[in-house]
Amino acid sequence: MSNGDIFVGEVIGTAILILFGAGVCAAVTLKHSKARASGWVVIAFGWGFGVLAGAYTAAPLSGGQLNPAVTIGIAVDTGKWDKVWVYLLGQMVGAMLGAVLAYLVYLAQFNANVTSGSGESEADDDGPTPTLGIFSTIPEINNPVANLITEIIATIALVLPILAFGLTKGLGESGTTVLIVSLLVVGIGLSLGGPTGYAINPARDLGPRIVHSFLPIPNKGTSGWGYAIIPVAGPLIGGALAGLIYNAAF
Repeated sequence: MSNGDIFVGEVIGTAILILFGAGVCAAVTLKHSKARASGWVVIAFGWGFGVLAGAYTAAPLSGGQLNPAVTIGIAVDTGKWDKVWVYLLGQMVGAMLGAVLAYLVYLAQFNANVTSGSGESEADDDGPTPTLGIFSTIPEINNPVANLITEIIATIALVLPILAFGLTKGLGESGTTVLIVSLLVVGIGLSLGGPTGYAINPARDLGPRIVHSFLPIPNKGTSGWGYAIIPVAGPLIGGALAGLIYNAAF
């Protein structure tokens, strides 16, 4: 794979991933959305389908890694680091692009995110909806050590199986590897996502957080930069540990 193919594939695939993921979070969170308050299960499946669509789309060009933690895990296992920077750059650009696209899809809903008493309908009397959680993760309990541990373990639970799937010859030949990974992401969201919102992907959290900081969203609130290191460091550590475990055990 050439550097150009890798970059384009990761940009497109990660953009699709974030479009679906931030999109489902917007659908569930924002007022005047037909899917408002439809719940965590919907969010988990929305992110899983985002992985499915993004990875299958990117696979012919880049292999569809879409996640710096996966890229680091593969590099730690194989010892091949020469193209890591291309993957990471494509993933960050794609994550930011996907966040902008999700914002545009829900532009009217974001613009209706106004304070109560401003002439909106009675349905808006509960005030503006916080928007950072649409783009990036926010812990339920702000405990940096616990949050970091959660992200490390959840990312190992993602990357280690992905590496092991490579040993399952039938999955690769049938083309179902991406489908299985998508279901894995749904499972992680349902089982391990409660404490932190399961970033498990540094680009998925950091890219949209950067976009959130400059988008003209009414009443958007803080972009949570005090927490931002956790969903970057945790998945990177988890991905590296998964690579080491896989290399040692398999």
